[in-house]
Amino acid sequence: MPRSANQKKKLSILRSAFLERSDETHPLTMKDLIDTLASHGISAERKSIYNDIEALRELGLDICTVRGKTTGYFLGSRDFELPELKMLVDAVRASKFISEKKSARLIKKLSSLANVHDRKALNRAVFVSNRVKTENESTYYTVDAIHDAMEDNKNITFKYFRWTSEKEKEFRKNGERYNVSPWSLVWDDSNYYLIGYDLDSREIRHYRVDKMYQPEITKTERSGEEEYKKYDISSYSGAVFGMFGGKPERVTLSCDNRLANVMLDRFGSDTTLLKDGDDRFKITVTIVPSPVFLGWIISFGGEVEIISPDSVASEMSTLLKKYK
Repeated sequence: MPRSANQKKKLSILRSAFLERSDETHPLTMKDLIDTLASHGISAERKSIYNDIEALRELGLDICTVRGKTTGYFLGSRDFELPELKMLVDAVRASKFISEKKSARLIKKLSSLANVHDRKALNRAVFVSNRVKTENESTYYTVDAIHDAMEDNKNITFKYFRWTSEKEKEFRKNGERYNVSPWSLVWDDSNYYLIGYDLDSREIRHYRVDKMYQPEITKTERSGEEEYKKYDISSYSGAVFGMFGGKPERVTLSCDNRLANVMLDRFGSDTTLLKDGDDRFKITVTIVPSPVFLGWIISFGGEVEIISPDSVASEMSTLLKKYK
């Protein structure tokens, strides 16, 4: 093998060794590095390996030296540190829109970014997952198609379904395709939603990505940009409970003081709390009244009361009477 090719192979093998096997508590000794090269049929002397380590440093690897009875070398920093990978793995596990099969593949790929010693910590996380996952294996590709459509400024069509009690797909609009100008993707309550301009209703609507079927990018350019610009997506997401569609309204609630933290967590720390007697406070927020929102209020067992508007308070009274 020519010297230049042999040198490239040496550097590649050593780079992999540092990425795969080294960290601060598991430094590689000179003997480890010589043995690693030997296992690939390459003989090397200490002096040449010192030069190789310097070459890898020049290429951007943060190879640190630890001195003691035996000198060792390890990779001091990586593109992703273990806490970051744990966070990403947890996000994948928690995501409803990613199927179990896709989750396992993603976690395996994320684990490959850690060294062999840290992979054990990441792999253990795979077996504690007990969360509801989508049954739709094609969600990955639907998200990709939506991104492509937005990048190319094109509309997207798809069928939209819900699951029946027999676990069969029941298509909306008798299986007719929805024609939508996609403007953004929102991750809310562990689900992915497409926010887009529906070309039939001529209004902004949202769709759960894992319920979209057979997406196709059209040759027609997007429309509805002005309508989309009127929406503050971050506020819209916070206003919609369970992503039920509807018109956002300003709703005033009277809450027990002990729920201040709950309300600030749900509606944001910049939300204004106004004193309402000694034991309560008032909060006015923008929400879309829906059964999910009303159920959320009921869950506080009387510690939250809808003050206004009357229409929403009346909906709550009707719901309470229904279940008495």
